[in-house]
Amino acid sequence: MSALLVTGDRDQDAGVRSLGIPEYRSFLARRGDASFLQYPAWADVKDQWFAERVGWSLDNDELAGVAQVLYRQFPGTRKYFAYLPEGPVADWADPGIDRWLGPLLRHLRRAGAFAVRIGPGPAYRRWDAARLKAATGAGRRIGDVLATEVDPLGSAVAERLRARGWKRCGGDEGDADAQPRYVFRLPLGGRTTDELWRGLNQEWRRNVRTARKAGVRVLAGGPEDLPEFYRLLGITEKRDGFRLGRSLAYYRRQYEALNAEQPGRMRLYLAVHQGELLAAHTMITAGKRVWYQTGASADHRREVRPSNALQWQMIQDAHALGAEVYDMRGVPSTLDPRDRPFGLLRWKLGTGGQVVETLGEWETSMGGTANNTLYRAFQAYLARR
Repeated sequence: MSALLVTGDRDQDAGVRSLGIPEYRSFLARRGDASFLQYPAWADVKDQWFAERVGWSLDNDELAGVAQVLYRQFPGTRKYFAYLPEGPVADWADPGIDRWLGPLLRHLRRAGAFAVRIGPGPAYRRWDAARLKAATGAGRRIGDVLATEVDPLGSAVAERLRARGWKRCGGDEGDADAQPRYVFRLPLGGRTTDELWRGLNQEWRRNVRTARKAGVRVLAGGPEDLPEFYRLLGITEKRDGFRLGRSLAYYRRQYEALNAEQPGRMRLYLAVHQGELLAAHTMITAGKRVWYQTGASADHRREVRPSNALQWQMIQDAHALGAEVYDMRGVPSTLDPRDRPFGLLRWKLGTGGQVVETLGEWETSMGGTANNTLYRAFQAYLARR
């Protein structure tokens, strides 16, 4: 991609420039709170996208923010859709957002982008598990419940983006977001493992004990175990009525790329009972955060609770790594127990964490008749998918 981009070019307003990987990684290491999607290895996972890493300075030559930009070429043109998944990594509390956002957009436009999608970091609202459990009912949704906390920074960032013509993807539910709008997070910072154990609800503690008593063993897997993980994932998709649409090659590429960047960045956990693999979950670590990414399990012997055993081990390992947050990724917005997806939310609520509504993803066209036309065509293409 680098041959197609304006690289090494410095914007006079905010010093926006392409970064080499060492300099980019150094900034992420100092921050510690960036999403794994903003790490260089993630670009190696996305085989149909080209990547560029950029950064900017404000009042001096020291980097003030960075972003990994993924570019997808629009067929038949030399134009690109620019995607910054869960980025840029910036000081969103700075009211002078135009000091870097405007120059960033100009840089992307020079690179050939006809539209840009970003995923700002601040949260919007949070709900404690107990509040949502008490609010379940027919036709209820998370957004119907008074939030435990509304993040003023998230609200301010949303208003600033709207004022500059950005549009929130997928409306209130985030149906068009590539990353989940509602996520489940378990705070780890400042807590002991005993406190985390007591934070689990009674059913979760009972299930972990059941797994232990039944002899479920939690083992570390390797790349040779990915085919079995993928087989179980197919069973899970069919049982739970969803389709991720990813291939075994995708997970192999992910495992190789993330662990090449840093050993142990992606881990595969296996739950084995009487010599048989019953469940397998993947975990990703970056900075002070840990993510439970994908879970898979068999249809039989569910009574020995292999997934609860896996998750409790993963939570303990995340805590031992010094992570401040264990992010269990997406949850559905329904609070109706009759809805099939509600089971996933109910299961995660049992850990005692919080549902967090992120700001979601935001898009803008680069303007001009040609770019606006391409943007509308691209939106129509995504809608057909």
